[in-house]
Amino acid sequence: IIMNYYLAIDIGASSGRHILSWIEDNTIHTQEVYRFKNGATMDNGQLCWDIDYLVDEVIEGLKQCKAIGKVPVSMSVDTWAVDFTLLDSNDNRLCPVVSYRDKRTNGMDHQVYESISQLQLYQRTGITRQIFNTIYQLMAIKVNQPQLLQLARTFLMVPDYIHYRLTGVKCCEYTNASTTQLVNATTKNWDDDILNALHLPRDIFPQIKEPGTVLGQLSDEIASQTGFNCNVILCATHDTGSAVVAVPSMNDNPLYISSGTWSLMGSEEDTLHVDNTSYSLNFTNEGGYHGYRYLKNIMGLWMIQSVKQEIASDLSFDEICQRASSCTIQSIVDFNDNRFLAPQSMVKEIQQACRDSKQQVPENIDEIACVIYQSLSAYYGDTKKDIELLTGRKYDSIYVIGGGSNATYLNQLTAKKANCTVYAGPAEATAIGNAVVQMIANHEFKDIHEARKCISQSFNIERITQ
Repeated sequence: IIMNYYLAIDIGASSGRHILSWIEDNTIHTQEVYRFKNGATMDNGQLCWDIDYLVDEVIEGLKQCKAIGKVPVSMSVDTWAVDFTLLDSNDNRLCPVVSYRDKRTNGMDHQVYESISQLQLYQRTGITRQIFNTIYQLMAIKVNQPQLLQLARTFLMVPDYIHYRLTGVKCCEYTNASTTQLVNATTKNWDDDILNALHLPRDIFPQIKEPGTVLGQLSDEIASQTGFNCNVILCATHDTGSAVVAVPSMNDNPLYISSGTWSLMGSEEDTLHVDNTSYSLNFTNEGGYHGYRYLKNIMGLWMIQSVKQEIASDLSFDEICQRASSCTIQSIVDFNDNRFLAPQSMVKEIQQACRDSKQQVPENIDEIACVIYQSLSAYYGDTKKDIELLTGRKYDSIYVIGGGSNATYLNQLTAKKANCTVYAGPAEATAIGNAVVQMIANHEFKDIHEARKCISQSFNIERITQ
């Protein structure tokens, strides 16, 4: 039997992986072929990603597919959102890919609002203010390195740049482009009025293409390195966009938490929500493969990842979860406080936040993890109420997808705090969603509903009640 293999390359803040998917006996199967490390490091005073290294690792993983005799019919890359690079007239990079966690955007929101108000931006783009959004990063360049924008001929986000290096084709994929806060949510194209108001050069922004678009094939140069050629298809290149494709729900408008370094909690909506309540509660309308992803951006597992690295690198997340579940500490911190975005010591920051609010101060990994999980589940519970208020719907279940679906203690707390059933899994939602978009483009499924039905039957989905 000749199998159609689909390669999802999912690159996150700490690692990337090549995962092959195929359909056999009406079931989706997956195999991790290659894994590599990622991380932002300081370069000339800025926190940057090594994009050339990432491109090399993507190519290395393609070679591994050939080595094991499972050559994909298509491939696609997804990454985090908002970060980008600029190319000159010779298609050379003018600047490094600076991380969204870099401090260059400090104060840039006020610079932007001198030309267009925060509310106007929200109403036009559907995107809520996050200080790391692309719009503020570009403003930082405009203020501090204006010569870069004068020399720039092409703007490409991280997955778009990797796809360009593989195919020679330049475009911006819609779901990721929507996070820039420069795309009009109604037209789904670059908002000329915003670009003009900020005096950003319109001609550097390439055509926006929808997920599911066949971008082309590997260039001759890349094909000679990998030993094969295949189609490159745009998945939802924003990793959360791909993860939401893999929500194993048969209902329209499912409530989900894409749980990883960040937690994105929301529902799929056919219409925009840019009313004053959505605005004041910081809900965003990101582009999705299927409708809008109406959601709230929550700090997520970044805090526990940071604490593990700091004081418990020898423990697994499972062990940390187990230890936390036996604690009685009740302290809660505000998960979306900017103090937790990139502190020098996450442990000390959490302890200080508890002191500041006159709560019990956690003393060890068990108690600190307990505070994190209690705080996060409480935030989930509050966010569910907000979504019910804003959409006018009641939800009796939440689908937790991504790496956080394995955090059983957190899921138990979430079921309790949100007063509903939690369905946990699949853990590899992003890679599965990436592959599924390729499969739909290749007519393996007729649409996302048929694909989701197959996902729900193909992977172990844990049901957790209150």
